[in-house]
Amino acid sequence: MPIPQIHHHLYSTFLCPLYTPTSKSTFFKPQTLSITSAISGRKLRAAVIGGGPAGSSAAEALAAGGIETFLFERSTSTAKPCGGAIPLCMLDEFNIPLNLIDRHVTRMKIVSPSNLTVDFGSKTLKPHESIPMLRREVLDSFLRSRVQSKGATLIQGLVMHIDIPSLPKEPYIIHHIINNNIKGELAVDVVIGADGANSRVAKSINAGNYSCAIAFQERIRLPDDKMEYYKDLAEMYVGDDVSPDFYAWVFPKCDHVAVGTGTVCSKQNIKVFQRGIRERVRDKIKGGKVIKVEAHPIPEHPRPTRVRGRVALVGDAAGYVTKCSGEGIYFAAKSGRMCGEGIVKASEGGEKMVSEEDLKREYLREWDNKYVNTFRFLDLLQRVFYGSNVGREALVELCGDEYVQRMTFDSYLYKKLAGGDRWEDVKMVLNTFGSLVRCRIVGREMEGLKV
Repeated sequence: MPIPQIHHHLYSTFLCPLYTPTSKSTFFKPQTLSITSAISGRKLRAAVIGGGPAGSSAAEALAAGGIETFLFERSTSTAKPCGGAIPLCMLDEFNIPLNLIDRHVTRMKIVSPSNLTVDFGSKTLKPHESIPMLRREVLDSFLRSRVQSKGATLIQGLVMHIDIPSLPKEPYIIHHIINNNIKGELAVDVVIGADGANSRVAKSINAGNYSCAIAFQERIRLPDDKMEYYKDLAEMYVGDDVSPDFYAWVFPKCDHVAVGTGTVCSKQNIKVFQRGIRERVRDKIKGGKVIKVEAHPIPEHPRPTRVRGRVALVGDAAGYVTKCSGEGIYFAAKSGRMCGEGIVKASEGGEKMVSEEDLKREYLREWDNKYVNTFRFLDLLQRVFYGSNVGREALVELCGDEYVQRMTFDSYLYKKLAGGDRWEDVKMVLNTFGSLVRCRIVGREMEGLKV
């Protein structure tokens, strides 16, 4: 959801098993293939581990570009717990059908620790603008089906480990299990890790660790009259009672709301914070029935290593979740597509082998040049506004400014740097300092009430 954004080789020969899925067993057809920089007799072979937006977008780009593509997904019936908001531009950019969208949010409320409430968007969103809300299980299933239509092979199986070649002329071997007991192996030229914050692909290449937040949410089916209240409304709450370093939310879905929170610095207390948000919205969700409880780690910053050898990380596995807003779906899909397209380009449509330098040049550098400053800036905003109730009060106060709202929505909805007015920018900076000064007084008063 939007939060105010104040601008800004060669192989020799190897045994290459060909995967053929069946209901009872996995067969491999050995092929002895001579590999040179220009591949002869076949196309470049890639494995994408993880079938969420990042993995599906990577696999789609690979398959459409002529790469022999295998997409591994552990479970096609579940999905990562997620707020489910996506920017408006993603509908066209990734050809997301409108029938996948549960709600088109046109109103937002941001509530401060002192319960100051600001309407965010009702006056600044244009008639054709909204924030699409969807369920990850619906989106992920659609994307995987589309990948298969492009010619990729979907393997519903758990990747256990990856054999890393000791020589540049050797393949990567993907060891996986299907139906909980059938073991399989697959040799590939290149691997894309899109398997989330606890990525086994990242561990296999020693990509390094990162800090993770935990997101916890409950899906609650509400009585009709209360669901009507949330039909086009999303709410965000900030305060020590709901999260010490993030925010809590109520997001509308097709027939229920998602009520949740997240934190990095106090993960052991996540259920305490969940009780906090439930208390804040007690009257609004009264009579509701919890239909699902979800929790999941969320990366807080990019991994130290995102490319090593012929392995690249995308999405949560790479650490592409923005601070401050916690947005991840768009950046996951975008990173997957950029990585897939980079491999297609470097391999000339699957005709040539790729190298580590190819992946760094065509994917990593392109990604960093486009997005690294955005991630750094949102990290700064989180440290300024989410570290104390003083900062949170100032954040909500700023959200009442229509110029801040317009610049925020332009940046969030279209993923482009919004062109602002210099004088308005100066006023916004001054207002920020003013809000922090005023809210420091509010913060002291709130602390006094706790004594």
